[in-house]
Amino acid sequence: MNIDTKSAGSGSRARGTALAAGRGLVLAVVSLPAAVLCFTLSLVSIALIPIGVGLLTTPYVLTGVRAFADRRRVLAAEWGGVRIPSAYRPVPEDANPWTRTFALLRDPATWRDLRWLPVDMTAGFVTALLPAVLVLYPLEGFALAAGLWRTMTAGPYGAYGPYWYGFVPVSDQASALGAGALGAVVLVVAHRYAVPAFRIHFRLTRALLTPSAVELAERVRVLTETRRDAVDTSAAELRRIERDLHDGAQARLVAVGMDLGTVEMLVDKDPEKAKRLLAHARQSSADALAELRDLVRGIHPPVLAERGLGDAVRALALRLPTPTEVTVDLDGRADAPVESAAYFAVSELLTNAVKHSGAERIWVDLHHADGHLRISVTDNGKGGAAVGAGSGLAGVERRLGTFDGVLAVSSPAGGPTMVTMEIPCVLS
Repeated sequence: MNIDTKSAGSGSRARGTALAAGRGLVLAVVSLPAAVLCFTLSLVSIALIPIGVGLLTTPYVLTGVRAFADRRRVLAAEWGGVRIPSAYRPVPEDANPWTRTFALLRDPATWRDLRWLPVDMTAGFVTALLPAVLVLYPLEGFALAAGLWRTMTAGPYGAYGPYWYGFVPVSDQASALGAGALGAVVLVVAHRYAVPAFRIHFRLTRALLTPSAVELAERVRVLTETRRDAVDTSAAELRRIERDLHDGAQARLVAVGMDLGTVEMLVDKDPEKAKRLLAHARQSSADALAELRDLVRGIHPPVLAERGLGDAVRALALRLPTPTEVTVDLDGRADAPVESAAYFAVSELLTNAVKHSGAERIWVDLHHADGHLRISVTDNGKGGAAVGAGSGLAGVERRLGTFDGVLAVSSPAGGPTMVTMEIPCVLS
């Protein structure tokens, strides 16, 4: 039993060693040119900012650097079991180039990525390649011991002395066997240390890409604020529901009950009046039912639960007095809380456009790309909308902040107004 266990453990370690060597070789071959390219393009693009060209190229280059670093974080978790947190500040995709460029440059995570790139192309390359070297180098020693030494010490290779394998000068069969023995020792070392050596690469990556304590504290502060906003919003929503039930449907149902009680007393004495009261009670019950339906729709629209965000927004647009065109490009559905937040954010924006903009037409675009749900609401109204100007945009921003979403507003005087929302999520 013990022998079988040891054999199984040895086989598992051998597979782990081979896997670390193969992954390390792939990582070294792919990451070196990618790191050099990212670092070079970043330096050139940032240097061109003063003449204006960099304003257009830098957002795309730095976004590519972020994607490269995020991919390395994924590999660190999957291949090395090393978790590397990410703390990028969100940047709206539809902001102007000047805003996007300097938002990226003000983010400490951007400069952390740029400091990591030269280390990754040097020490990172070496630590990634080391497991492959430990596994493959012994093969040369075994080949020399098997007779390859005759080829290596003849002709131009042997004309100036013996062939060196490590610290062993190979010139005859005996020294070739010594090279084979050295290869065996290196293979034993690889069997024991290739996997830990591969993890060194990811630990080095973690040391350079991990956010500082200040950034993590800022992240915690933001999350705390968004959680508090979410709690406050939920409490306000509950109070609204209670108020609507008390002042609306409940009052109407009480009135229906009183009317029916009066009808019972009048049905024999004054049938005509009893009929009028019954008609009034029927109308009151219909109004109460309509108010309950509106209340339920305000909590979570059935069409949103049944058919998803795209159809829910289309249904919302059909009820507006202003002609509204909705374009949807979604390959699946987001999580229910994200869909709900996006729906009510769009509802608030459409209400603002109808009430305040004087627009003759509204356009809504929903699509998903690069792991983000992006929604834009555009109208041809008078413009002048701004967050915090009493237009409800601050509430929308707080709602999106609960999901790490961002809001960008472009609304010059005279219009048009474009409000863009972006929420990180995946579709299923």
